[in-house]
Amino acid sequence: LLDNGGYPVPLGAIGELYIGGVGVARGYLNRPDLTAERFLSDPFSDKPDARMYRTGDLARYLPDGNLEFLGRNDHQVKIRGFRIEPGEIEARLTEHPAVSEALVLALGDGQDKRLVAYVVAEADDRLVNNLRAYLSAILPDYMVPSAFVRLDAFPLTPNGKLDRRALPAPGVEAFVHQIYEAPQGEMETALATIWRELLGIERISRHDNFFALGGHSLLAVRMINRIAAFGIELSLTTLFKFPSLKAFAEVMQARKGQLDTILPAIVPVSREGALPLSFAQQRLWFLAQFEGVSETYHIPMALRLSGQLDIMAWQKALDTLFARHEALRSVFVSIDGQPQVRLLAPNSSLLLSQYDLRGIPDADVVLERLSVEEAQASFDLESGPLIRAALIQLTDSEYQFLLTLHHIISDGWSFNVLIQELNTLYTAFIDGQSDPLPPLAIQYPDYAAWQRQWLSAERIQVQSDYWRTMLSDAPVLLDLPTDRPRPPEQSFVGQAVPIDLDVALTTALKRLSEQQGVTLFMTLLSAWGVVLSRLSGQDDVVIGTPSAGRSRQEVEPLIGFFVNTLALRMDLSGELT
Repeated sequence: LLDNGGYPVPLGAIGELYIGGVGVARGYLNRPDLTAERFLSDPFSDKPDARMYRTGDLARYLPDGNLEFLGRNDHQVKIRGFRIEPGEIEARLTEHPAVSEALVLALGDGQDKRLVAYVVAEADDRLVNNLRAYLSAILPDYMVPSAFVRLDAFPLTPNGKLDRRALPAPGVEAFVHQIYEAPQGEMETALATIWRELLGIERISRHDNFFALGGHSLLAVRMINRIAAFGIELSLTTLFKFPSLKAFAEVMQARKGQLDTILPAIVPVSREGALPLSFAQQRLWFLAQFEGVSETYHIPMALRLSGQLDIMAWQKALDTLFARHEALRSVFVSIDGQPQVRLLAPNSSLLLSQYDLRGIPDADVVLERLSVEEAQASFDLESGPLIRAALIQLTDSEYQFLLTLHHIISDGWSFNVLIQELNTLYTAFIDGQSDPLPPLAIQYPDYAAWQRQWLSAERIQVQSDYWRTMLSDAPVLLDLPTDRPRPPEQSFVGQAVPIDLDVALTTALKRLSEQQGVTLFMTLLSAWGVVLSRLSGQDDVVIGTPSAGRSRQEVEPLIGFFVNTLALRMDLSGELT
C-alpha cells in the first residue's frame, strides 16, 4: 500500500494497492501508454528491471493484518477542497443496521458538486435523518452526503453488474433538510435568495444550516459580500455563531441601518494614460527593485489533461482569457521614479510553448526539468507579459499544461477563476460556440484606483497604528531547534510536509470547534501555536496566514492580486484571562 509519493502508508492509513513479484505481467498488449501508467519500476525489489502493477484499488491495513478494500482510486473525488474516498463512506453506511447496500457518488460540477448516497433499505420516514446523524457522529462534515436516495434494489446490467447510469437523479426532497418551513419576512427571504444562488439549492428552509447545506469558508465570504449590499456589515464569526437562516436573518435585522460608513462603489476609471497600482502591487514592485529579479513571487500551476485535446481551441481560450482580464495584460513602468500600470493590447496572443515527449527516453526526467524551467524563468515587469503557458504532450491522449504567473497580477483565488473560465471557454470553442462568459463590470485597475481613493492618509494611519501596537516588541524570528545552523541569508527554498489527520481525529477537532464557537482553522492555528511554542521555548509567537482580501462582491470574478498576509500574534504565556 503506497501513498501518492510512492511511500508505504502506516497502519490504518489509506493507500493504493500495488502488486509485485514474479506474477506481474510485462504490460498491456499494444497499449504502451497504459503500460507506462500501470506497470512501474519496483523500488522494493532487489531484482533488476522488476516491475509492480498499480491496481487503482484503495485499501488500508487493519490491526489484525487484513486489508480493507475501500474502492477505486479513479472514483476519488474532490469537493470543497477536500479529497474524498466514496468507498470509505459506503463502508460506514453498510455498517448501519438499516442499510444492506450503499453507493456514494459525486454529482454536479464545480461549486455545485455534492455527495449523494444511494442506499438499499426498507422504507422508513426517519431513514434520512437517522443516516445523516449516524454519519455526522463518525465522519467529518465534508464527508456526509448532501442527499440520500433510498432504493429497494440497485439497478443491474444484463451481466449482473451495478448500472450506475440507471440510478435515479436525486430530487429536491432527497437533500438533507430540517423540517421545512418557508422563509418569513423580508430579511429571511432576501437571505434565502442569496443562499440559493451560492449553494445551488432551490428549496431553502428557515431552519437550514448554511454549512450543512454545503457552505464553506469561501462561499461564506461571498455571502458576507452580498449582504453588504443591504448596508449591513457582519463578520464571518457571526455566521459561525448563527449558521441557520432564521438566526442569521435576525442578526441582519438588528444590524440594519447601523453601518457607520457605506463604502463607495467601485466604478470604471479612465484608461487614458497610465493606471495606478494597488497597495499590494506597489509593495511587490518595490521589493523587485530592491531585491532584483527572483522567482520567489512566481505562482506555477500544472494541469494534467487527458483525452484528445483541440490545441487550437485551447489556444483560443487562453487568448480570450488574456484579453478578458486586464490584470493579465498589466505591465509596470517607472515614471519619474514612481510605478504605474500600462496595459498590453487585448488582441495580443498569449504564447503557448509546445513540447512533444512521446517516445523520448526518460520522459519523466525531461518533464520535471521543463516544469522547473517554466516555473523559474524570470519575468520582466516592464515589458511583460507576466503570464506564460506551456503544453507538453506525453502520450497520444495525455498532456501536461504548465501555467506560471507573477504574483503581482494574481493570487490563489485567481487560479480558481482562471481554471473555471478556461474550462468554460474551451468547452464552448470545441463545440463551435462563441465566448459565453458575461462581460466584467470592472477590472483590477478600477479596484486599485478605488482602494487608493478609499484608503485615505487618515485611514492608513489608523491601520498602521493598530499593527504597530499589535506587533510592538514581537520576536523577529522563531528559535527552533534545527539540525543545522541557520544560514546567514534567507534562501526562500522550502518544502511542503503533508500531515494527514485520520477521520476520528478530524471529527473530534470539528466537534471541539463547534462547541467552542470557533472555526476549524482557529482550532488548528491554536494547536500549531502550542507546538511552535514548545519547540522554541518561546511564549510569544507570530504566525503568518493569507487572507483572501476580497471583501467586495464586485471583485469576486476578477483575476488579480488581492490576497494579504496577516501576522497573527499569539500569547502562550498562560497569563491571559
